[in-house]
Amino acid sequence: MDLAGKKIVLGMTGGIACYKVAELTRSLTRAGATVHVVMTRSATQFITPVTMQALSGHPVFSDQWDARIDNNMAHIDLTRGADAIVIAPCSADFMSKLAHGGCDDLLSTLCVARPMTVPLLVAPAMNVEMWQNPATQRNVAQLREDGIAILGPDAGEQACGETGMGRMLEPEQLLEEVIASFQRKLLAGKRVLVTAGPTFEPIDPVRGITNLSSGKMGYAIARAAREAGADVCLVSGPTALQTPYGVHRISVQTAQQMHDVVMSQAAGQDVFIAVAAVADWRVANASEQKLKKNGAGDVPRLEFEQNPDILAAVAQLPARPYCVGFAAESENLLQYGEEKRQKKGIPLLVGNIGHQTFGKDENELVLFDDRGHQRLPRAGKQVLARRLVAEIAGRI
Repeated sequence: MDLAGKKIVLGMTGGIACYKVAELTRSLTRAGATVHVVMTRSATQFITPVTMQALSGHPVFSDQWDARIDNNMAHIDLTRGADAIVIAPCSADFMSKLAHGGCDDLLSTLCVARPMTVPLLVAPAMNVEMWQNPATQRNVAQLREDGIAILGPDAGEQACGETGMGRMLEPEQLLEEVIASFQRKLLAGKRVLVTAGPTFEPIDPVRGITNLSSGKMGYAIARAAREAGADVCLVSGPTALQTPYGVHRISVQTAQQMHDVVMSQAAGQDVFIAVAAVADWRVANASEQKLKKNGAGDVPRLEFEQNPDILAAVAQLPARPYCVGFAAESENLLQYGEEKRQKKGIPLLVGNIGHQTFGKDENELVLFDDRGHQRLPRAGKQVLARRLVAEIAGRI
């Protein structure tokens, strides 16, 4: 669980987005966090403290003078031992209080009284005009200058019927951001290009050749790199996976399309991680119309030609990024992995047994470099992705 052992103080201010925080609370607890909810009086107009107590499993606080705290200092005690304070939704009014040090209720007072070692993350939620108001933007700039993390907002349809920036991020996005806040920023300021998923090589307009890659490992690495502070571009073949929050995704289908996009993006990248299971060959005589069976039982003859080698092409660039390749083998991993690394001319190659990991949530990796090979023991793919990102960061 990504948040095991973490104590989160979850502050709620007045806004219709309070309904989303019910799901966020469940998600935080499922990730292992202990959640203590503090609500402003305005927040209780949108969702009840009873609901939030049931979901968090702990008493909800809203009164600065709550006598349930032995010393009657809830604004002090609630943040001692906390690992982070998350304000969701965070109204325009509350952002103004934070920017100017206001302390007129329990939540604003505990934010000001928190130890400076406790991170404060706020998820704005307001009307588009309120978000764009110069006063709000001044407050946002001040919060950032004060080291407060701004999560979002997003753009879209709002409860008032208008459309634009100001929507609070969705619960799963906020969960990713909270988890990311605890990761070391080992790639801060770096640009990382990742390929993921399978490619699909057409035979005709409705058929094609592909493979069993789910894209899970590549997406996990893209997320881990972003958590580590990198600016991440993900070039993905066809998958059903959701793009990690904060990652720029470019979708492609064929190996040639993936090659073209990668080569257009490679300039200025610090790291290139080629995780995608790219088809080695494509159908040279693909039909423009659907191939039909005939009474004679004739079988179409497919002719193949080799696809471009994306990793080798990037590795040969004059100002190449640090290149990391992946090798999914069915046997002799230690031999074939090192042979592939040398053939590609890259400093690091990551190997696994493909049929044991495609589509699964766990994996076991072997890293090949000039010093030999190193095993990363079986674990969840997100855990392994973070370990791999740390290994890459250490090398660059």
